[in-house]
Amino acid sequence: MAYDVVIIGSGPGGYVCAIKAAQLGLKTALVEKWPTLGGTCVNIGCIPSKALLYATEMFAEAGHSFEALGIDVGKPKFNLKQMMAHKDQVVGQNTKGLDFLMKKNKIDVLRGTGKVVAAGKVSVTGEDGKTQDVETKNIVIATGSEIAGIPGVEVDLDEKVIVSSTGALTLDKVPGHLVVVGGGVIGLELGSVWARLGAKVTVVEYLDSILGGMDAEVAKQFQRMLAKQGFEIKTGSKVTAVAKAKKGASVTFEPVKGGDAETIEADVVLVATGRKPYTEGLGLEAAGVELDDRGRVKVDGHLRTNVEGIYAIGDVIAGPMLAHKAEDEGVAAAEIIAGQAGHVNYDVIPSVVYTSPEVASVGKTEEELGKAGVEYKVGKFPFTANARARATLHTDGFVKILADKTTDRVLGAHIVGFGAGEMIHEAAVLMEFGGSSEDLARTCHAHPTMSEAVKEAALATFFKAIHI
Repeated sequence: MAYDVVIIGSGPGGYVCAIKAAQLGLKTALVEKWPTLGGTCVNIGCIPSKALLYATEMFAEAGHSFEALGIDVGKPKFNLKQMMAHKDQVVGQNTKGLDFLMKKNKIDVLRGTGKVVAAGKVSVTGEDGKTQDVETKNIVIATGSEIAGIPGVEVDLDEKVIVSSTGALTLDKVPGHLVVVGGGVIGLELGSVWARLGAKVTVVEYLDSILGGMDAEVAKQFQRMLAKQGFEIKTGSKVTAVAKAKKGASVTFEPVKGGDAETIEADVVLVATGRKPYTEGLGLEAAGVELDDRGRVKVDGHLRTNVEGIYAIGDVIAGPMLAHKAEDEGVAAAEIIAGQAGHVNYDVIPSVVYTSPEVASVGKTEEELGKAGVEYKVGKFPFTANARARATLHTDGFVKILADKTTDRVLGAHIVGFGAGEMIHEAAVLMEFGGSSEDLARTCHAHPTMSEAVKEAALATFFKAIHI
């Protein structure tokens, strides 16, 4: 059977691309080697981690905030088995939802490992070892990414002591001491889950600050907040060894700039040092598809590889490894294949850290603007001056807006605070339409809301804030 498009990989980029292609009238097939659709994000990443983050955040709220609100529940207890059941149920609901969407849109799901044989041909090898060749006019590579790891450090096969993000989502008891190698989004989110349940958490980060690439002021303030929550954070530190012991493991690290090494004992070590594109075994080299020096598939501005009829999207190409970036690329790729003008605005892709408080960002940071020589102005507003934040006991954090000094066009927005991941989108919409800080400041916001802090930061950017 011949297809208009065959997509290899059913993560957010792949399944969204498949749905959009089908909606545009293209005969579509989706290749997936896992038993369930959704890729890393739905099965072992974004979705299960958010389920645990929410459950543990509610536990922490019950233990620390309820009394001040006049709710006496005594000392709360957690049921880890039920928390894990909630996580699994959420994942199951999402994967079943994807199965439904494939049927609804008449997308053929081909179970097995996909390989590019050549332009116009994909082979799919099932668990039984049988291979079928599939003819198609277009191929989209959407195979995502895998754990990068640390040279010389092997994650346990059973993911019990030295674990990846996958293992950190399935621990059967709270570790006494969790050492997180890597102070990025994944490490801090999963560290938060276990810290709320009572684990001592130590983060070892190679860079001089956590959340590399985030606005420096935001990262600095957020690190202070985590320290108040009990996190021990060692920045500018290079892990040189992780050794298994009778119980747990030891982690040895030393200052990046030189100095004495230090060794700490841990019950569990989470290796959260990023991800790398998954291109192994795809047949790309034989098919003539070019990769860059970091193993990513090279594409042009229309997501096309150097081989006609072969496209690539998501974590497997350059850019931030974010599910929503992959989704937008999936839509664009389908539209381009269908002869339409698909496009992704890479300057307006939000990023969120789902800790408590949340950290959210869109557009440029102060450091990026300074490096580019752009003259800009800054407006900030703290949640301590926001009425809704006071009423809900969520006064940590602030909103920062960056705008062009001459045109007032908003170039970036950064929020650390409760609900930051939801609030960031009004800045994203504004930036998508080339709006100014004055446009945002003059937009009426409901009172009392946390979002008023965004308006106030915009007021502070183009003139002066009212409530501070």
